[in-house]
Amino acid sequence: MAKVLLEMKSITKTFPGVKALDNVNLQVEEGEIHALVGENGAGKSTLMNVLSGIYPHGTYEGDIVYDGEVCEFHNIKDSEKKGIVIIHQELALIPYMTIGENMFLGNEQGSKWCIDWNKTYAEADKYLAMVGLSDSSKTLIKDIGTGKQQLVEIAKALAKNAKLLILDEPTSSLNETDSRALLDLMKKLQKEEGMTMIIISHKLNEVSYVADKITVVRDGSTIETLDAKTEQISEARIIKGMVGREITDRFPKRHDVKIGETLMEVKNWTVFHPEFAERKVVDDVSINVRSGEVVGIYGLMGAGRTELAMSIFGRSYGIGISGTLKLRGQEVTLKSPKQAIAEGLAYVTEDRKGNGLVLSNSIKTNTTLANLKAISKATFIDKDKEYLVAEEYKQKLRTKTPSVEQLVGNLSGGNQQKVLLAKWMFADPDVLILDEPTRGIDVGAKYEIYCIINDLAKAGKSVVMISSELPEVIGMSDRIYIMNQAKIVGEMPASEATQENIMACIVGVGGEKPVGADSKGGEA
Repeated sequence: MAKVLLEMKSITKTFPGVKALDNVNLQVEEGEIHALVGENGAGKSTLMNVLSGIYPHGTYEGDIVYDGEVCEFHNIKDSEKKGIVIIHQELALIPYMTIGENMFLGNEQGSKWCIDWNKTYAEADKYLAMVGLSDSSKTLIKDIGTGKQQLVEIAKALAKNAKLLILDEPTSSLNETDSRALLDLMKKLQKEEGMTMIIISHKLNEVSYVADKITVVRDGSTIETLDAKTEQISEARIIKGMVGREITDRFPKRHDVKIGETLMEVKNWTVFHPEFAERKVVDDVSINVRSGEVVGIYGLMGAGRTELAMSIFGRSYGIGISGTLKLRGQEVTLKSPKQAIAEGLAYVTEDRKGNGLVLSNSIKTNTTLANLKAISKATFIDKDKEYLVAEEYKQKLRTKTPSVEQLVGNLSGGNQQKVLLAKWMFADPDVLILDEPTRGIDVGAKYEIYCIINDLAKAGKSVVMISSELPEVIGMSDRIYIMNQAKIVGEMPASEATQENIMACIVGVGGEKPVGADSKGGEA
């Protein structure tokens, strides 16, 4: 029997008015990859923050037994001294510093008075080789992609002599190729280095691929631990544990679909990069969307999907923009997001924390932010009306929160996404562009977001949905555009959309399916 490296016993953590963890137990064996799954707000990240010392000893009840010793971590340094290293979903790298500088920040090589830069870069290159990254450690972080930045974070953890590596949503911002490479690296570190890992992920196909055991957390309590060595674990089985019920259809059906007139038409749209003026990020793109229709846009990372969306939305990205934009049949020139909103166009950003929400403000304030005139008298906001609007959308979208006065930064990812949707729904647009609307949220919250999208379409809105998840695009769209290298390379109705057909458009002919996906739009 394998040695138990970590045991968390009866962990209880309470925030004002909320019990985030309720008598949680977790046992991880040495050398295994252990997945932690659950809905947003279930307590997964909170549990890992307790383990890593972010929530210090004394702020929770229960015991952490690591390598046979009861541990009291008062900060993250204490846990790292024991070899427990956490990599958060939001990467903690400084763009204008080199890879080597980032890797040893706070762990500098050399004497107390002088950094040994030769040793710094030599050590950095050694650990970069271990994770399969060939870039020089003298490369600036801003000059490498997100997938490579994730590898830098792992190399940084290895440089701290990590024995237990915690990865919180490590593939949430990666394309399928980079995600598969990262999962294979985890398996390699497990096999060759004997590394023990805990992975938090909402991508159940990836969990099934990489994990030896899966612990399900629901409403702050541990529900069960599934062992891949002794049983076949299907995604349906994991979902049942997560949400407490079976979800037979991952994508809700729309009934009485009535697709009407064209509400938005984009013709010959071209956009250049704001810093590299000779580089086209959108190249002669033409698309349209009709009332009551959900149009999907799919493409691999870097295809130009977000650049297209943001440039349409009041030219909020890019330079040298050319082409024609029509709304409700009339040609318009939108020079700012304010103009776009006034013309009935909304854009739900993929970066809800950085660009979509004001995390330090309340749900109430965020909900009305895009349509202040609707709750204002002259230049004064009607606070009572603001509260009623926020409460209405809280009920309508079933946002889990005790009050609309709650700070948005304290909500789970799924509930933050609902507030972001509420903000733009209150603006009452005719055309709603959704950029990665379900990124980083659990399967239960995803289903609720899908229902909201269907309701918007049923109300006669035009919905453009950009997603990196191919099953999601196929499952939700009436029609799909495929982008590659800044161009539209294909268009097909939902009836013809399979993963093979879509990938064939991207690669020209044939092509491989994305990792962990079948040909019918479901996840393996």
